[in-house]
Amino acid sequence: MKAAVWYGEKDIRIEERELKALKDNEVTVRVAWAGICGSDLHEYQEGPVFVPTEKEDQLTGQVAPLIMGHEFAGIIEKVGSQVTKFKVGDRVAINPTLTFGNKPEDIDQYDGFSFIGLHGDGGFTTFANAPESNVYLLPETLSLQEGALVEPTAVAVQAIKEGGLQFGDTTAIFGAGPIGLVTVIAAKAAGASKIIVLDLSETRLEKAKELGATHVVNSGKENPVEAIRAIVPEGVDVSFEVAGVAPTFTQAIASTKARGTMVIVSIFARPIEWNPLQLTNTGVKITSSIAYTPTSFQQTVDLMGTGQLNPQSIVTSQIQLDDIVEKGFEALTKDKTQVKILVELSGEK
Repeated sequence: MKAAVWYGEKDIRIEERELKALKDNEVTVRVAWAGICGSDLHEYQEGPVFVPTEKEDQLTGQVAPLIMGHEFAGIIEKVGSQVTKFKVGDRVAINPTLTFGNKPEDIDQYDGFSFIGLHGDGGFTTFANAPESNVYLLPETLSLQEGALVEPTAVAVQAIKEGGLQFGDTTAIFGAGPIGLVTVIAAKAAGASKIIVLDLSETRLEKAKELGATHVVNSGKENPVEAIRAIVPEGVDVSFEVAGVAPTFTQAIASTKARGTMVIVSIFARPIEWNPLQLTNTGVKITSSIAYTPTSFQQTVDLMGTGQLNPQSIVTSQIQLDDIVEKGFEALTKDKTQVKILVELSGEK
């Protein structure tokens, strides 16, 4: 089967791969659509970040080269002998997070995690295997294309929960990339009264307004902290760092009210230098969020199914697998009008 395989930095190849043997507790999914994530882009631009290159991953047993893609949905093609919850023909989205499962779900991923598509073979291909516990049935109200958006939307849902955002709270979101934009959608659904989005791209800021931002700030033209405090003088209740660079890290803290919360959602590709006195002098609490719990993933499916979360408009391009490097990864690197690019595999609805 044809697949997009990661070999190294700026080295993703379209080649033929064999699907691994199906385990008793797994299903084989005929992939319909798969999204390119910011984490995938990090691996392309400057990896390895997550991809195991020297020794086999402890949960997947794999090492690079491996098939990328962890935001995907499709139709079950085959079920293992121990699978009881699903049948051939079911329309499903995949939760790519693998854990040991030894802890309560709210801390389970912090006991060690791996990702289908980053630590082991994923969904940029024709067929993909996944454990039954990582498979989620899609309601009839959701298309398979929307199913490919469940994973990034679940990241935002988990981040909103982590920040403790409540009805009427004010928030600032630093970064209007795919995760920043779904965080806008989730913050609006959670009842935020003011949603301030900051980015360097006017196109992405316009998209943020379409999705529910009440205010947008071009941080290349205005002082971000001053702009936020002109809107919310005491600082926002909760800020979200979704850009992954040193300036936005300190700006997010500085724009948060005393004893407020700043949530790190982004993946930082490299260490930053920062003075913790910024916290000592303000009492701002920093927390972080990686991925989502199984409960949050299911809630995301449910909320998307009822229309309470609708991330479909973040999709800016649909491409073929053969074009994933030039029209996918390179486009996201060079063209800031691109937000979420979906790769068509079977293209089923």
